[in-house]
Amino acid sequence: MWRSIASNALTLLIVAMFLLGGVILWGQSQYKAAGPLADAICVKVERGSNMRRVSGQLEAAGAVTNGALFRIGADYAEKSQQLKAGSFLVPAGASMEEITDIVTRGGASTCGTEVVYRIGVTRATVQVRELDPATNRFVDVVSFEPAEAEAPEIFTKVRAQSDTRYRIAMAEGVTSWQVVDVLGKIDLLSGEVEVPAEGTLAPDSYEISEGDTRASVIDRMQLAQATAVEEIWAARDPEVPLSDPVELLILASIVEKETGVAEERRQVASVFANRLNRGMRLQTDPTVIYGITKGEGTLGRGLRRSELQRETPWNTYQIDGLPVTPIANPGRASLEAAANPDTTEYIFFVADGTGGHAFATTLAEHNRNVAKWREIEAERANQ
Repeated sequence: MWRSIASNALTLLIVAMFLLGGVILWGQSQYKAAGPLADAICVKVERGSNMRRVSGQLEAAGAVTNGALFRIGADYAEKSQQLKAGSFLVPAGASMEEITDIVTRGGASTCGTEVVYRIGVTRATVQVRELDPATNRFVDVVSFEPAEAEAPEIFTKVRAQSDTRYRIAMAEGVTSWQVVDVLGKIDLLSGEVEVPAEGTLAPDSYEISEGDTRASVIDRMQLAQATAVEEIWAARDPEVPLSDPVELLILASIVEKETGVAEERRQVASVFANRLNRGMRLQTDPTVIYGITKGEGTLGRGLRRSELQRETPWNTYQIDGLPVTPIANPGRASLEAAANPDTTEYIFFVADGTGGHAFATTLAEHNRNVAKWREIEAERANQ
């Protein structure tokens, strides 16, 4: 009898073990299988949260089918205690295993709200943007100019959130003074910084965090520009009339200020290269303007005849060759155009009314283009 009982108990134990093994294998397959999400979502993990709370959020959002199984899988992977605060993008079809990795990996938030400090040529703005998980694109919530208006309530609200991300977006053609001016007004940053040499900052987007120093941001901008200049200078056309990387920066900054049309940068650069090769003065208005403002803001009006006639180290109507320094911070495309201009005979250009320019090889042709531009100006003034 006892032998029979023992035999039955052993049989039950073996069956139970097989069943448990089957349950474990089923659980593992469910944990690693594609999840039910049809569209990406943003999951916010609050500071001090735990796996139980997060699994409840995920289950409610339809990202996981079983919150308990999600927690067991995280425990088994020894990640339950590695939860990170922030807002994280969970893609469509993400498995429980993938979601566990996303919310425990750490690093910057991958979705949610971001504040962008935009440094533009004519104005500085602050944008609050929200990521749309379905499209993985940021949508503008509010935009304002700090110099013109008080910060809206939504900006104050997101500034108080721990998972808000911050970026500085520096446009091509802004001056070093403009960059430092904006950095000085961003309360996330600390410390003082001198205005760096003109042209040495790379226009780009830079992630920043609470407590970063202004000097560290400038260092990143300068390193990026120095790297780009070194690379582009090494690949330059050997016939380009530039003696060193500083002259490359100077010419690129003039190209940057003369045109915003990507397709004509190399043509504009060719005009200045041709003039330098022929010993002609560059005669470009942006250099005259820089001699007046020294990059501290915009002129805000047209040039006067007396200003065109006044000699400064930047007035290319009055001096030979390039000005003494860059007149702005050029972007990579303008650097590449200056290093490898188109091969043309152009020595003149003027606005054509479309946002671009009309190019000419002779003064007579140029004068006709100028006359057309004057007609366009007159028509616009009468509208």
